[in-house]
Amino acid sequence: MPSHEQHSVLIGREHELGLLQLLVRRKPALVQVEGEAGVGKSRLVRELVDTLGGDVPTVLIGYCQQLREPFVLGAVLEALRRARGRLAQCGELNPVTSALRTAVPELADVLPAPATGGADPEFDRHLLFRAIREVLAALGPVLLVIEDLHWADDGTLQLLRFLMADPPPELAVVVTYRREDVAGGMPLGTAYRPGAGVTAELVQLQPLGVAQVRMLAAAILRTESVSAAFATELHEHTAGLPFVVEEVLRAMSDKMIADSGDGTVPRRFSEQGEVPVLLRESVAERLAALSAEAGRLVRAAAVFTIPAAVELLGEVARLSGERLSAAVDEALACSILHDPGDGTCAFRHTLARQAVYSTVSAMERRELHQRAVRLLSALDPLPLVQLAEHSRLANRRVDWLNYGEAAADQALAVSDATTATPLLQRLLAEPTLTGADVDRLGVKLGEASLLGLYTRGSAVLLKRLLVDPRLSSSARGEVRMQLGLLLSRQSDALAEGRAQLELAADELASRPELAAKCMSALAQPFTGDTPLSLVAPWMRKADAFIDECHDPELRIFLMANVIGSLAAIGDPDMHDRLGTVPTLAQTLGEQRQVARAHSNLADSLTTIGRFDTARDFLRFGTRAAEESGALYVLSTARSTAIRLDWFTGAWDGLAARAESLLVEYRELMAVATELNLVLGLLALARGEWAAAAGYLADTGVRTPQNAITPVALGGSAGLVRLALRNDDTVLAVVEADAGMALLRRKEVWAWAGEFAPAAVDAYLAAGRVHDAQDTMRSLAQGITGVVAPLASAALHTCRGAIAEYLGNPAEDHHTAAARAYDDLSAPYLAATAWERAEAQRLAKGDPAASEAFSRCAERYEDLGATHDAARCRHLLRTLGIVTPSRQGRRGYGNTLSPREREVARLLAAGHTNNQIAEILFLSPRTVEQHTSRVLRKLKVVSRRDIRVSDLP
Repeated sequence: MPSHEQHSVLIGREHELGLLQLLVRRKPALVQVEGEAGVGKSRLVRELVDTLGGDVPTVLIGYCQQLREPFVLGAVLEALRRARGRLAQCGELNPVTSALRTAVPELADVLPAPATGGADPEFDRHLLFRAIREVLAALGPVLLVIEDLHWADDGTLQLLRFLMADPPPELAVVVTYRREDVAGGMPLGTAYRPGAGVTAELVQLQPLGVAQVRMLAAAILRTESVSAAFATELHEHTAGLPFVVEEVLRAMSDKMIADSGDGTVPRRFSEQGEVPVLLRESVAERLAALSAEAGRLVRAAAVFTIPAAVELLGEVARLSGERLSAAVDEALACSILHDPGDGTCAFRHTLARQAVYSTVSAMERRELHQRAVRLLSALDPLPLVQLAEHSRLANRRVDWLNYGEAAADQALAVSDATTATPLLQRLLAEPTLTGADVDRLGVKLGEASLLGLYTRGSAVLLKRLLVDPRLSSSARGEVRMQLGLLLSRQSDALAEGRAQLELAADELASRPELAAKCMSALAQPFTGDTPLSLVAPWMRKADAFIDECHDPELRIFLMANVIGSLAAIGDPDMHDRLGTVPTLAQTLGEQRQVARAHSNLADSLTTIGRFDTARDFLRFGTRAAEESGALYVLSTARSTAIRLDWFTGAWDGLAARAESLLVEYRELMAVATELNLVLGLLALARGEWAAAAGYLADTGVRTPQNAITPVALGGSAGLVRLALRNDDTVLAVVEADAGMALLRRKEVWAWAGEFAPAAVDAYLAAGRVHDAQDTMRSLAQGITGVVAPLASAALHTCRGAIAEYLGNPAEDHHTAAARAYDDLSAPYLAATAWERAEAQRLAKGDPAASEAFSRCAERYEDLGATHDAARCRHLLRTLGIVTPSRQGRRGYGNTLSPREREVARLLAAGHTNNQIAEILFLSPRTVEQHTSRVLRKLKVVSRRDIRVSDLP
């Protein structure tokens, strides 16, 4: 076999390497390196470290481990352990760093002595996080690398978010992960927003192409070239994964590498037999060359999914002393195992471990796992997740059930649903479970799933449990309730979830506290098309139970649903009830419910237009959700924040933030539809009609029985506006009729704030004055005695529109609407009302109206509503009114002017010149001139090269 270098040459990653080198010098920085197993993430990062030289004197590397234990911070603490020498030269350290003395004993002698009565870092996570940040700051320029973030414990993810929210100025962090193994598609555990001044970039690694595989093969085989046919077959069999290519070629024998006369390697890949998936055959070939004892060691290592201590591997393989040392050396020499330098042995890649594991006979596997259980069970504390997995694979059913449930309980205790849920799903798949086991584990699975984000698998399993004869009648109601709550989160199952909750309420009649929980879920008026008259009785029943409830956690749960529902419908009693919502919690479970209560209220208050109060509740709810690990609550809080930002005019970067969250939360109906609504409304304001139509169609307007009603009504309003803009009166009325049907069925006029003015405009455009007046009267009657500031402002707009249509004075109505929106701090809605009011004055020939109308354009422009601003200015130009720019005319040199930025953004979105001209009310010739300047200033050849992210 030909000799090979320890690390193969880096092929096909020149661009990514250069980008990494650039990014880590822009400190502080967080760079995420994403790619599938075997694509070369670690290899790229290793090259980065080797090429940095003296630019970053301190490099700390930590490895996340599979089958993690919750909140161990293992990867970061392991990395810090290697900083002792550098830290000893840093002089006096911040006293807070003493919190690390226990967590990283190797640093104890270079850290300050703990203050008397200081907090114990084992129990004070925040203090420990601060200590880590201060240590990193003291080290000066430092690169922190965290490998395999998809296996990170929740504590490590929280720490990374904490660090990058306010990072040390000289810190660069590089993390690697496999997106397919990241729960919910969120590498950092939740949606991440970098702190001010932080360079945050994603570097995605794709498999190599045929040409790159050809170059890599030639470099590994140390030949000038390999044949195109060989490279093509090699690429097909390895999917272009560099690690797989390297491992397969290392396994080839000399006879397979026969040079031809033209200096290529002509032997077809198929001549050495079928290439195995995940390296099975190639690894088997290398295993065959090992001695018996080295083979035993490698097979022992294969039963551990994380790096294991050499001594532990030796005990599992029944090797010790010189025999163990020789076996380790042999395994390292043939590159099957590698030594990370921390006393462990591991496979270079999980694919290699799986390949070795597949060669171990079933009987030997069981024996190796049994030995692992025996050895790990002697540790303190017990590594429960590992013990559970080894017990399962050793077919030790009793131990598997005990350790598995204990590991799930441990994860639930710290809100780690991503660990608990799959454990409980596997446990419930065991055919030997007793009825008591099924009852207990089924309820725990429901609890874990409600904590997490993605629940379809759990919902399917809970449905099966409901027809499992082992499930007792007493547990069936609770499992059905949890199923109903889970289904209520799914875009296609909201109605089914409500039906399950109604059944559960009956089944739980003998358990009044849980029955009240069902009732409170059924009391939420904004889900589906169930009328308020059918929801209100559930609301009253759940509300009556609050004072009787002696369980603090359940009591807060009920308050979250009931008071949130009262606020959502604008019940005047909500004023007295808002102050009763607790802010303090005694347990983690109570804190989750406090987070949910405040987040629910933020959402409800946003819906009716109490934006300032909503913001206060949202801040508290988001913080409580983050601290308690309530991921679903956090997702809803984040979508509420997006909606609230839209209402209150915080549009800077709003579309990008909403898009990012939509990618992460696409499967969560309540979250995704709200994000789609905001993105659709933003697109409308910018004149991006196709995008607006797509987003608005995904707000639940077509499936009201499975929608969040206020969001669906907002979507209907947007579609009406879009149809009116396109002069499609028939479609506008169809959309208005559909929205009105939903609104009348739901009986909650407090939600008509966005929809009613759009419906009135549609009816008036079609000459259906009676329907417009009926909408106005219904709105006025529906909000009488109700707290509905947004709908109240809308009522002024409806009155003004009808008065204007009938030729009556309308200016006062529109002015009243504008002032009401201003009082609500809703600048976009205020701008639309001021536009209507000033248009009335402009039509009367008021000499001051032109300047006031120009201010409307400025309001839109300040928000980023470019189409609305252009519409106002176009009207003024049509009337022959010229208004100077607020900034005056000036030369922008090589910097894009405001108008050029608008054109560039539309070009990046794929619009043609004619479409841009229509959106911005410009001539096609003017757009051509702007386009030419944009291309020149951005130094690109084609409009296809323009990216929104590149715009200043």
